[in-house]
Amino acid sequence: MRIAMRAQTLVSLGDRIGRSFAADHDLGANDFRALLAVLVAEREGRPLTPTQLGRDLGLSSAAMTYLVERLVASGHLLRERDSADGRRVILRYADHGFEVAAGFFGPLGDRTAAALEDVSEADLAVALRVMDRVTGAFAEHLRDLDDNRADRAPAE
Repeated sequence: MRIAMRAQTLVSLGDRIGRSFAADHDLGANDFRALLAVLVAEREGRPLTPTQLGRDLGLSSAAMTYLVERLVASGHLLRERDSADGRRVILRYADHGFEVAAGFFGPLGDRTAAALEDVSEADLAVALRVMDRVTGAFAEHLRDLDDNRADRAPAE
């Protein structure tokens, strides 16, 4: 239970930090959520299309188009053709987007590294296994929520 409570606290703090980043860079909440989703997808090596991003954020096609246009125009994101399927457009971070994010989140990375400096490799490996399992539980719960929502959706 304490691990679940710490995970909730971490999510809450992350949300507050994200809102601070968004406010400092004239971004809306959905803008920040989109940037975070693209970053996570890139780190996982999972191409993210505007359509998938819109689904993940719960935005209409029109709202997603407007959001992507804004983030591309501001230099945060790029649209690239998928090398595996040239018909698909993939969203990626632009250099400017990385620079802005690094400038804001760099100190958090430094603080995190300093906080873990005296933690042994063995303890870090255990912590990583715990985080992987908690992340897996979150992902499984989200899939169930999405499946239940799809089951309740009216037929078209």
